[in-house]
Order: sequence, then structure tokens, then C-alpha cells
Amino acid sequence: MFELRPSRVISYRNDLLSGLTVALALVPEAVAFAFVAGVEPLVGLYAAFMVGLITACIGGRPGMISGATGALAVVMVTLVADHGVEYLFMTVVLMGFLQILAGLFKLGKFIRMVPHPVMLGFVNGLAIVIFLAQLSQFGVAGEPGWLEGTRMQGSIIDVAWMTGEALYTLLGLVVLTMAIIHLLPRFTKALPSSLVAIVTVTLIVMYFDVDTKVVGDVASIAGGLPSFHIPMVPFTFETLFIILPYAIILAAIGLIESLLTLRLIDEITETRGQGNRECIGQGVANTVTGLFGGMGGCAMIGQSMINVNSGGRGRLSGITAAVSLLLFILVGSALIEIIPLAALIGVMFIVVIGTFEWSSFRIMGKVPRSDALILVLVSGVTVATDLAVAVVVGVIVSALVFAWEHAKFIRIEAREDHKGSTVYAVTGPLFFGSVTSFLDRFDPKQDNDDVVIDFARSRVADHSGLEAIDTLADRYLSAGKTLHLVHLSDECRKLLKKAGNMVEVNVIEDPKYFVAEDSLG
Repeated sequence: MFELRPSRVISYRNDLLSGLTVALALVPEAVAFAFVAGVEPLVGLYAAFMVGLITACIGGRPGMISGATGALAVVMVTLVADHGVEYLFMTVVLMGFLQILAGLFKLGKFIRMVPHPVMLGFVNGLAIVIFLAQLSQFGVAGEPGWLEGTRMQGSIIDVAWMTGEALYTLLGLVVLTMAIIHLLPRFTKALPSSLVAIVTVTLIVMYFDVDTKVVGDVASIAGGLPSFHIPMVPFTFETLFIILPYAIILAAIGLIESLLTLRLIDEITETRGQGNRECIGQGVANTVTGLFGGMGGCAMIGQSMINVNSGGRGRLSGITAAVSLLLFILVGSALIEIIPLAALIGVMFIVVIGTFEWSSFRIMGKVPRSDALILVLVSGVTVATDLAVAVVVGVIVSALVFAWEHAKFIRIEAREDHKGSTVYAVTGPLFFGSVTSFLDRFDPKQDNDDVVIDFARSRVADHSGLEAIDTLADRYLSAGKTLHLVHLSDECRKLLKKAGNMVEVNVIEDPKYFVAEDSLG
């Protein structure tokens, strides 16, 4: 397929040109997602401008583009329908505040817990979602179902599809756009191929008077500067109870999508972003956006990929995209509204091809079956529901698989030493998944009167492991046997209750690890 090898060198010229390209692609996306959320197009455009500008200035990942997204829009639509747009603005303010707290408490580091199969599933799922979001543009303007399919998690079944000459014209322009983007870098890299493709296709449509849909057919993007606006809602506990659940969900989705996109851009550019700083940047951006009449947003993987593949590396690219979008709204709406949608669809299709991990097909038979299942599961859930649910499902399934596999590693070898004591040597982690197997290996009634359990090759990982040791100690006490527990960490000895006075302390050889136990805090 297409090999996209973006430059890793920061260039102000590349940042300016790629930022302009991104701004052109932001317009239809912001408008479409505003429709999905049930708000005016300018509400989505203002969000794309403010969130994009603020995160580009103070966020933790230069080169990453943020704006209004479908993942958030599908959550907002119910709130807007039930309570109105003013409640949405207040929710976005609270959402931003929660994201700032997440950054201050350094919760961004927990994105490291997302396994690689989940990351691959996230990327593939989003590529499919971006692809499906473009298919609604093949519907007939003004017909029922048109634009409904643009939501990232929505259905496009109800779209009234184009037929005949209109369809062939649109497909031809899309293919032409993709061909220019793919072939131009072979001859010159002086200009971003995406920008050249958009300009070329627009000129062809204008010069030959081609009858095809343009941005102006979706909505007018003309407007003024966003103005400060305190949400007109009652400042009561009742309002808080209404908006808090939505704010928590939106904050979680926004941070998950932003941090996963950050990781993806890190891998592509071979640099490292700052997760906690990005959380704070997203939070400040959404708080400000809610106070200026925007719908909020987060990182956008499609536009970020356009930016990176066009050479955008520094903060200037994101700033240029945001400022250019504002200029489109203020003075350039007439020019932007004549851009054919086919050109923007072609750009997004190239993004889909570059985003999808085609290597995942090759590795499916080489990785463990559980990893392959998780990859497919996360991709499917991303398409069917939303990113946050998909990632949470993927992490939970990965954790359960990990626990199941490691529960098999507990081994206990019994022998009798020269003193006549029964000695058990434990090998493997002792945690909630292995405690049942651990307890079943001991026989207090048949063992000698003196019993030694050696944990030198074992690690007690959690509270369940501690309770298992206490339960075992109680069994030996009831059987009237003398029990010695050796090579436990200091923490284990302090936390054990019934076995506490039977632990044989060996300062030189005892391990120095910590146990995940709530009572320590």
C-alpha cells in the first residue's frame, strides 16, 4: 500500500504549509460534528479554533492537532437534546477542570498501561471510523439521512446514496486527489502534497464548471470572533448533578483519545511528548472553549496524521491551523466554501490508508491468540461504540488474560529436610489469580509437625496473596503444627495477622519489594 515516511526535521515552512492544509480539512469535520452534537456549525468551528490554538501553545505534544471530535459529539447530543446548548457549555467548562486535575495529579502516566494490541486495535478502529465518516458525503444533499452518517460512531445506512453521473464525478475527483497526494512526493517535496491536491482539484472544478458538492453545500462558515459568554444555567446542585456524569465521560474520552494519539505521534516522529502536560493543555483549552461558546474537543488523529505526513512538527503547525481556521470564518469563508468535498474526502482516505496498521494482518498468526483477539475486539468496539469504551474493554480483557496466564505459573515443590521438617518451596507470583491453586497444594494434616514455607522465588503481589498466607497459617495452627514462613518482605511480615508471630526473619536474604495493599496508605 502507501508508505508514508514523514520527515522528522522541524521546519517553519513545513509547519506553515501543513498547518494550512490541516485547517482546510478541519472545516467539514468541525461542521459535521457540530451537526452530530445538535448545535450550530459555528459552535463546532469555534471549538476547533480555540482548542486547537491553546493545545498547540501549551500542550505536551508539538505537531498534534486538536479540535471538535465525533467521539465527544456522540456523547453531547443527548445532553443538548434534553437540556439545551447552555448546559453543554457548562459541561465543557467542568470537563476541562477535571482534565486539569488529571494533569496536576499526573494521571497521564497511566496511559502506559494500554497494551500494544489495544493500541493497534485503537488505530485500526479509528481508521475504519474515519473511513465510514466520509461515506455519508456520497449521499444526496438535502435528502433524509444526509450528514447523519458523519458521526464517528453512527450508522450510514439511512444515507440516500448518489447515483449516475454525480457519483462518478465525485469518485473521479476523489481518486484524482489521492493520486496527486501519492505521486507528487516522487517529483518534489517543496509543497505538501495534500495542499497541492486540494488546490488543484478546486481549480479543475471551477475552470470546467464541474457539478459536484462543495463545502458551502454543507453550511455557511461565515462568522465573527468568539465572545466571552458565561453559560446561562442555574448555579445549583441540581445543575451539577445533571452535568457531572457527562463531564466525567467527556473528560475521560478526551484524555484517552488525546494520550493515545500522542503515543502514536511519538512513534511516528521518534520523539516523546509529555502526557501530563497534554492533560493540562486539554483541560485549559476546554475550560476556555466552554466560556466562549464552543463545544469542546480533544486530539484528532485524522488531522494529526495529515499534519505529520505534511511535515508539521512544531507548535507553529497547530497554531497556523487554528489561526487559519479563524481567518476562514472571519474573511475567507467565500473561498473555503468553494472547495469540493471530494478533495477533502480524498485527503481523509489517504489518512485512513496511512493510519491503518496493515502489518496487523501479517502478525495475526504470529502473536498469541489472545493478543489477536484483543486487537480485533478493540477495533470492533471502537467502531460500534466509542474510543473510551473500546480502550477500557481492551485493557480489562488484557488484564484478565495476563492474570489467567500468570495464575498457571505458581509452582510448589515439597521435600523433607535433614531435620525432619516438611519444606515447601514456592515459585511464581502469589496474587488473586493464583491463590486457589496455592492453597490446594498444602496438606496440614499429612505434613510433619514442623513445616517451612520458603518464598524466596515467589512474590506476594496483592491483598489476596496476604489473605491466602493468613488462611494457610490458620490451617496449620488448627492442626497443631509449627509453621515457619521465610523470605517474605518486610511489608508482608507487618501485614500478616495470624501468621505474624511465626515468620522467621532473615534480614540478609529477605526481599525488598512492596505489596499492593490499601492499608499501607
